[in-house]
Amino acid sequence: MPSSIIDSLLGNPLMTLFALIGLGLILGSIQIKGITLGSSGVIFIALLAGHFGGTIPAGVGQIGLTLFVYCVGIGAGSRFFGALKREGSQLAKLALIVVGVGALTTWGLAKYFDISAAMAVGAFAGAMTSTPALAAGSEAAGSLETDVVVGYGIAYPFGVIGVVLFVQLIPKLLRLKIEEDSAEIKGASAVQIERRLVEVLNQNLYGKRLAECSLSDLKGCQVSRVWRHNRLEPVRYEDVYAEGQLLLLVGDIKAVNIATELIGKTSDQSIVLDADNERQQMVVVKQDLVGQTMAQVDPLRQHGVTITRICRMDFTFVPDPNTRLEKGDILTVVGARDRLTNFAQTLGHHSQAVSETSIVSMAIGLTLGVALGRMSIPLPWGDTFSLGLAGGPLMVALLLGHFGRVGGIVGYIPRPTRMMLQEMGLVFFLADAGIKGGAFMGDAIQNEGAKIFLVGALISIVPMVVGYLTARKAMKLTLAQSLGGICGGMTSTPALGAIVSKTHQQAPIVSYATVYPVAVIMMALLAKFLIKLIG
Repeated sequence: MPSSIIDSLLGNPLMTLFALIGLGLILGSIQIKGITLGSSGVIFIALLAGHFGGTIPAGVGQIGLTLFVYCVGIGAGSRFFGALKREGSQLAKLALIVVGVGALTTWGLAKYFDISAAMAVGAFAGAMTSTPALAAGSEAAGSLETDVVVGYGIAYPFGVIGVVLFVQLIPKLLRLKIEEDSAEIKGASAVQIERRLVEVLNQNLYGKRLAECSLSDLKGCQVSRVWRHNRLEPVRYEDVYAEGQLLLLVGDIKAVNIATELIGKTSDQSIVLDADNERQQMVVVKQDLVGQTMAQVDPLRQHGVTITRICRMDFTFVPDPNTRLEKGDILTVVGARDRLTNFAQTLGHHSQAVSETSIVSMAIGLTLGVALGRMSIPLPWGDTFSLGLAGGPLMVALLLGHFGRVGGIVGYIPRPTRMMLQEMGLVFFLADAGIKGGAFMGDAIQNEGAKIFLVGALISIVPMVVGYLTARKAMKLTLAQSLGGICGGMTSTPALGAIVSKTHQQAPIVSYATVYPVAVIMMALLAKFLIKLIG
């Protein structure tokens, strides 16, 4: 690229901002052995631009930080408090152990190697692949914010790769198989879901109710519709298997293949779903349903509908009787129109829950969060502590996400909107942080690069080893639960992807979804305390 174009680009702050974001996301999308940098690619491009003197508009980082942590809090709030009090509390404890060991390791290594608090916290955030921790640490470091960013940039690559390698190598080194070890696990599966029309030919099934002779043991397959009246209609509780009957199966490909062999054979008749009004997406809103299993809700018997899919966090899966509902779960429900309406009332679902965002509520929530972040909280030893822009909006959003509504303020943002706002806030913050840290990156790498990289590697490895041993030996969790929990504790979605690509078991995602929100919040809070503790 000619120098005149580079000078023109770096000389225009607004153009620089969007160029950094675009180039950073392109870098983040490059996949090597299934591993990508994701949004963090922005900070590496921004560090380079900052090194060459680039600037972006003032205040962009603060706006991005506030949006990012608020959306994280809204997304995590529905599960954060519940994970601490229900049976998932064991997995929540695993999150505290992994993050706590990571923080203690950071403190010990910072003292041993005489590393500054800001640089150590940056390494902590990078090693644990936690952008909320980076945000909280950067704000708490004040004028030393650039050291936090540099430490993050050095430690992050190993943080990403290390977790992915750990969860794949442990089963091989210990000669364990996830499938065998977790056959009894309950939960949810993130796999490729397909629909298949199957003809009933198994005489042993004739006359038995579909609802009572279910496919639940296959963990990942449902009968959603029956061919009746020359069309595919939703399953009813009284429906029974009959010779030559056509059933529509929904599930992951392995479970559907097994179910097809059990029931009969694949039908060559084309599938035409001409009744979209018999399928609806609904959001779980009512608190009294949260934590109940599908068996307890019993949607077909009690409500005349079938739940064919659940979308939770980044994963869509087919539920089984042991799958527990979580607040904010998006359910794909099949049934007659009147039954769908009644079931929506049971869930507390309303028509705007899937697609409508209350801008007024979000603005008020952000205002309250910024105000809370500015408050000084006295500490026992006479010092004061403030949550800041990273903590204030996060705490307000957690409460709103948990309760759903506080007064007239709605604590729900549809997932597509929330993820877009969260991503936008994140890339704005990363661009700002990278630009500020870029001017000092070269000297830092030359003087302390190898030491910070080593420290970051240890901060990644020690919590994973301790977490795995605790999960397996003390908590008696299965291999699938343990590895999923470690992915959540290290906030590593790529590592989770590496696990679920090798198994159709449900446990890794349940563990990840329970541990992740607890870990995210704890990392952000501990990053601020580490600044004071090490400093």
